[in-house]
Amino acid sequence: MKKTLMLIAAMALLSACGEKPQTIGGARQDASAYSGTGKPFVDAGWKQGDKASWESHLKARGQNSQNEYTKTN
Repeated sequence: MKKTLMLIAAMALLSACGEKPQTIGGARQDASAYSGTGKPFVDAGWKQGDKASWESHLKARGQNSQNEYTKTN
């Protein structure tokens, strides 16, 4: 009984070592978030590819529309 439990535990531990990467068609290189998607659904005033503009819009969204304190007042 003890050997069986040890064998099951060893199999469970070793089964995690065999997982393959889950990418479609090989390695995937992501673009930076501020580079945009090229689609027309962007915030007004944001310039595609401008990191400073992206960060300022992200900060404004976090301060205004996602701040629960301002919603309750």
